[in-house]
Amino acid sequence: MSPGILLLLLFVGAPLVELYLLIEVGARIGAFSTIALTVFTAVLGGLLVRLQGLKVLFRVQEVTAQGGIPAMEMLEGAALLLAGLSLLLPGLITDTIGFLLLIPPLRRALIIAFLRRYANLRPAPGPEGARHPHAPRTLEGDWRREDDDR
Repeated sequence: MSPGILLLLLFVGAPLVELYLLIEVGARIGAFSTIALTVFTAVLGGLLVRLQGLKVLFRVQEVTAQGGIPAMEMLEGAALLLAGLSLLLPGLITDTIGFLLLIPPLRRALIIAFLRRYANLRPAPGPEGARHPHAPRTLEGDWRREDDDR
C-alpha cells in the first residue's frame, strides 16, 4: 500500500469511523452520557499515563545509575506518549488503543514485536555472542612489570 493511501486512511478514514461510533453510542446512551464518557476517559487516561510515566522515569534513572542503557524504558516512554495522545483524542477506538498501551506487559510485547519487525537487531559482536551488559569482561593481553629488574 502506498504511503499516500495510508495517510489518507489515517487522517480521513479513522476520524470518520470514530465519528460514526460516537454518533451510534450517542444514539444508544444519549449525547450527554457520550460526552461525559469521552471526558472521563481523557481524564482517567491522563492520570494513568502520568503515574506510569513517573514509574518509567524512575526505571530510566535506576538503569542509568547502574551504568546500563535504558533503551526499553525509553521506548516505553514513547509508547506512553502515544497512549496519552490517543486518550486525549475524542473517540472510542483511540481510547481503546490508549488503554491497551497502558497495560505494561502488553506494551512491552508490542515494543518487542515492533523491534523484531522493523529494527535490524543483531547479536553483540564477539565469540560469546550476546552478553549481559553488567557481566564481567575479560581482556586478553600481555603485560610486564616495569620496576622488576630481574
